[in-house]
Amino acid sequence: MSKCEQCIVRQFNSLKALTKEELMRVSACKITKFIKKGDVIFDEGDILNGIYCVREGVCKMTKLSKNGKDQVVKLVIKGGMMGQRTLVSGQSSNLKAVAINDMQVCFIPKQEILHDLHTNVDFSMDVLKRMALDLKNADNSIVDMAQKSVKQRLAETLIYVNNKFGIDNNGYLSLTLSRDDYASIVGTATESAIRILSQFKKERLISTKGKQIKIENLEALKHIE
Repeated sequence: MSKCEQCIVRQFNSLKALTKEELMRVSACKITKFIKKGDVIFDEGDILNGIYCVREGVCKMTKLSKNGKDQVVKLVIKGGMMGQRTLVSGQSSNLKAVAINDMQVCFIPKQEILHDLHTNVDFSMDVLKRMALDLKNADNSIVDMAQKSVKQRLAETLIYVNNKFGIDNNGYLSLTLSRDDYASIVGTATESAIRILSQFKKERLISTKGKQIKIENLEALKHIE
């Protein structure tokens, strides 16, 4: 089992603000979990007794809409943390976390995080800054939903996946999302997402192989209207 004080992943989240002694204490009580693709890490409405730090893999955070469909709110990647907002508010989880691919996560008990929030100002401030950034991104998403076309939002999502996760040896996006996931991220019906992707393919902006997508003209995608 990896020790927190030696784990490079913590450099990508608030745990980097903890002292070596604090990290050693956290490491002694954390639980490492292996999550299979498609498994639910926690569900909307769950009471979380700690936070999750992603060591490997990607998960999607979703919110159930009134029509019974899951809306993807954000993707959490290696180094990301989940559950800190629920921990601070003392409320049940507002979102569901589902593994997009096989994952390895570390679960840190609630009492350990709350202790550090009360005793380490740098850690507390970093947690607050990251929650503030999540709120800022949520504001931007609301504006995008209102002012940008589905075509623009889908193009931007493809660009985001390309920039964030890169490509494999054959040039395809390293992160493979389902068409349902793409539709959910941009806030449209799956049929609409499939139709637009087909249009992008006809215009030679992308090419596909099963669920895999390869961006053929990144600059053109950036200027979709």
